[in-house]
Amino acid sequence: MTTVGLIGSGHIGGTVARLSVAAGHQVVLSNSRGPQTLQDLATELGPRARAGTVAEAAASGDIVVVSVPLKAYTSVPAGPLAGKTVIDTNNYYPERDGHIAELDSGAVTSSELLQQHLPGAAVVKAFNNIFFKHLQSLARPSGAADRSFLPIAGDDPAAKSAVTAFLGSIGYGAVDAGPLAESWRQQPGQPVYATPYGSFDDDAGTPADAGTIRRALSAARR
Repeated sequence: MTTVGLIGSGHIGGTVARLSVAAGHQVVLSNSRGPQTLQDLATELGPRARAGTVAEAAASGDIVVVSVPLKAYTSVPAGPLAGKTVIDTNNYYPERDGHIAELDSGAVTSSELLQQHLPGAAVVKAFNNIFFKHLQSLARPSGAADRSFLPIAGDDPAAKSAVTAFLGSIGYGAVDAGPLAESWRQQPGQPVYATPYGSFDDDAGTPADAGTIRRALSAARR
């Protein structure tokens, strides 16, 4: 059993929490507005879930999922995350986040920015390329013929192995998309972003196997 800390418990964070609880993990929910705003979700998820502060979620998690708008990434506490595996679900949307010169130029990826902010953690990019409703609906047990896969990118092999195992426990396979410097391949506008899992108008989504995800990653262009 793993304890999953959620820094940000909105659409993606909340869905990861639901899948985690269903898989038997403990979750600690947090957001920028305080634990009192997450009591309803914690109650809905049951005894394996509790609401806490951002610092509590960071300190409690064996794996910590950062799911806040990119413009808020510097608010993520670095100290409690030292030595931990951090899953980065963020995407760069200039219309929301404002323009960030390093990202506009392609000098770094958004996940590299988070890694720079969290030098003691091992950041792995995951969950950023799938619609939250599809993330919920496409989860399948290990061995299922229609199991879907998600791309992951990271610089630390042990952290990638931990994230692969975690994804497996909540219903997904993983495709290694390379280091964080290559994580642009799974960002908005690239073939693996959303499209393999079907239309946003279809809540059920379309399963995407490992081959589909690998081909989409290979087709990415800057």
